[in-house]
Amino acid sequence: MDRTDTTYFYERFRAVASGILETGFTTFLLLIAVKWFTFGATAKALIAAAGALGFLLGPVVVSRVAEAGWTTAQAASKLMLVASLGFLIISIIENRWLFIGGIILTTTLATAAVPLVTQIYQENYPRSSRGKFFSRTAMIRISSAAVFGLAAGWTLNNHTSDNQLSNYPHWLLGIFAGALIIAAFCFSRTPAKPLTKAKGTHPFRSLRFVKEDKLFRHILICWMLFGIGNLMLFPLRVEYLANAEDYSEDYTLNFDPTPVHIALILVFIPNAIKLVSSPIWGGLFDRMNFFILRVVLNFFFATSLVIFFNSESMIGLIIAAVLFGIANSGGEVAWSLWVTKFAPPKHVADYMSVHVFFNGIRVFLSPFLGFWLIGIISASSLSLFSAGIILASSLALLSDYPAGEKAKRGTALTKEITD
Repeated sequence: MDRTDTTYFYERFRAVASGILETGFTTFLLLIAVKWFTFGATAKALIAAAGALGFLLGPVVVSRVAEAGWTTAQAASKLMLVASLGFLIISIIENRWLFIGGIILTTTLATAAVPLVTQIYQENYPRSSRGKFFSRTAMIRISSAAVFGLAAGWTLNNHTSDNQLSNYPHWLLGIFAGALIIAAFCFSRTPAKPLTKAKGTHPFRSLRFVKEDKLFRHILICWMLFGIGNLMLFPLRVEYLANAEDYSEDYTLNFDPTPVHIALILVFIPNAIKLVSSPIWGGLFDRMNFFILRVVLNFFFATSLVIFFNSESMIGLIIAAVLFGIANSGGEVAWSLWVTKFAPPKHVADYMSVHVFFNGIRVFLSPFLGFWLIGIISASSLSLFSAGIILASSLALLSDYPAGEKAKRGTALTKEITD
């Protein structure tokens, strides 16, 4: 098999493991924190923001991997293998502070591999069909997340009494550890090249591209704003459904939010919709102007947030989940691959490390901002505020449309930025 076929083969297996892990990072870890350990707002925000540290270390990881001479796949495999230890430890030992520490360790290492994976896609997937290959494996990951999320939610529902988990879910955390081991194996079999060594030794030297590339800088600023608008409400969805009675003055559900209901709304429905729409967005990414694509996705995100935090019925929450699934499927393609449209080929990992660095800032700050604001204003008002930020930053992104994707392809992609 050639590089593309081999990569696609192992990416399909890794997608199954990634889908399982996705349910943990987005829903079940926070659910355990709420239902079992009954953590306060600060601890819950730390769990929700745990992946930020790995994003912040993206430039450091890229520079160190280049200096070590490892291939990107070898480095990603090592990160996944060590990350599995975090879940393995907290699956065996039941301790509230060890739980938080294990999550921080695991998500830091897992998210730190993102720039390396993007470089693998750049090298092994053809430019004209990169979105197509990504969306196909995404469909497998989405299916895995939907099925596992619903099954795990149903199992946890049978171990819940008086709105609390009756047994610590050792088995669930053990499955997450196994999924990381599978991901490590898949990376170890994926063809990849060592990163280009840059001049200098500063671990954050990739950040220089923010200064050197004006269009890249403009996109990052806009992404920071609409990212914060979306991410500060993301963990609050779990909080609202798990502790709806604490927000009865402005948000009263007319159904019992059991773990299976939470998994249905936050995991199964969005992933089922993502399964259907992912190949559509993959094709659009390959053919559509990036600026228009990103603005359309932002509109879906903003609408889903407003409907979610202004609905009391199961029907309203399902509609919000459908819109979020549509937005998230395209958002994953755009988030994971957009730098391949703008960066010089040998600097894709550098550009992606900068992107995830700033993503780490907003991932860390947004949950704290959301939990703080929810104590000041109502959920409905906060959703409108977030939607306003998303839409305003989308208009700012369009202001650079004349300098758009085609112009960038014709210049920066054929120009080597010196090290």
